[in-house]
Amino acid sequence: MEQTRENKMGVMPVNKLLISMSLPMIISMLVQALYNVVDSIFVAKLSEDALTAVSLAFPMQNLMIAVASGIGVGMNALLSRALGQKNTDAANKAAVNGILLEGIGYIISLIMGLTIVRAFYIAQSASPEITDMGVEYLSISLIFSFGIFGQFTFERLLQSTGKTLYSMFTQLTGAIINIVLDPILIFGLVGAPKMGIAGAAVATVIGQIIAAIFAFILNKTKNKEIHVDMRNIIKPDIKIIKTILSVGIPSMIMQAIGSIMTFGMNKILIVFSSTAVAVIGVYFKLQSFVFMPIFGLNNGMVPIVSYNYGAEKKDRLLKTIRLSICYAVGIMLLGFTLIQLFPDKMLLLFDASDHMLSIGIPALRIISLSFIFAGASVILSSTFQSLGNGLLSMFISVARQLVVLLPVAYILSRFGNVNLVWWAFPIAEIAAICMSVAFYIYMYNKVIRPLGKTE
Repeated sequence: MEQTRENKMGVMPVNKLLISMSLPMIISMLVQALYNVVDSIFVAKLSEDALTAVSLAFPMQNLMIAVASGIGVGMNALLSRALGQKNTDAANKAAVNGILLEGIGYIISLIMGLTIVRAFYIAQSASPEITDMGVEYLSISLIFSFGIFGQFTFERLLQSTGKTLYSMFTQLTGAIINIVLDPILIFGLVGAPKMGIAGAAVATVIGQIIAAIFAFILNKTKNKEIHVDMRNIIKPDIKIIKTILSVGIPSMIMQAIGSIMTFGMNKILIVFSSTAVAVIGVYFKLQSFVFMPIFGLNNGMVPIVSYNYGAEKKDRLLKTIRLSICYAVGIMLLGFTLIQLFPDKMLLLFDASDHMLSIGIPALRIISLSFIFAGASVILSSTFQSLGNGLLSMFISVARQLVVLLPVAYILSRFGNVNLVWWAFPIAEIAAICMSVAFYIYMYNKVIRPLGKTE
């Protein structure tokens, strides 16, 4: 029985396997996107300044998630590859050392929450009201972030053994709790205290903590392929830690670069108005409905590619990549079409003023042009990670967001027209897809082509 479970990623028909592993993650990611948007919809009812405060928090929140996710990616890739090689001892050690690294990541987040939040807001906004609300919101998110670190850890362990359905349950649990608690804690419903913007943060961390506990329980009761002995956490394996970080750090940097990019865009846009900053914040919330399913697809794809790379099954590996790209491009085109047709209705979800609509409608339509190119680029970047070369993914992310997007946005902003700034997004995505294709050709010739086994 254990052997059958172990070989699921090496024997099940690829399309069925990819769908069965990705669909639960796509559903849970969509719910995650929903609660991100619901968060901002309720906060927007407090005031546009409150919405701006939440938007300005995004770079720091994204940095925290980058650390948690990056460690999870490195642990997942190593663990899945070990299972593909039938090396259960290496898989168990990867799990233990991954848990240790996630704990260290939380300590870093805690320190940031206690020390630099106010300075972070002052660097972005001259408004004392926005700063005070933002400090209240972000401090809670960082200080109590042990929930999100635990959630990433134990969900990745489930995903690495193909149990994405259980991972979906934990993510849905956290998201639904957040959605229910948001209006209760923000507006003081059903006898709860009226906490305002702090209520949104409290609702988020409560959802994350409960999801982490649920994921831990599922690992203990359902994930028989991995046997985590927490006593071994005091005996870290430096070689395994280096292997996890060799994949995880590029992933962290990729997402952390997103924080730098967003911080830079906020600095560029605040020159025009705080409304422009609110618009980019709303865009990031809305685009999560398009990108979150792609990330769910990635979460299903990465262990399949890693497993079949370890098992040297070239045909299955290539078919997984091709199908993932097709699905990703389809999702992106659907998102592009919806944003082109209904930008005003999407902005009105956030109580957009006439001024916000005048900035936001052209912004959404221009930025969404980047979706046409982004689907294939995201999948190829994840492919490099699953093959053990996260550096290539990092190079693409650096080029897209720091070498192209921010400089182009700054140059275009000098013309004094905020509508020109939005063109930096599709320009950067064109550069990214060109690099992705070039790197894939390199990886195919160096890593994939030499694999000998076919179905």
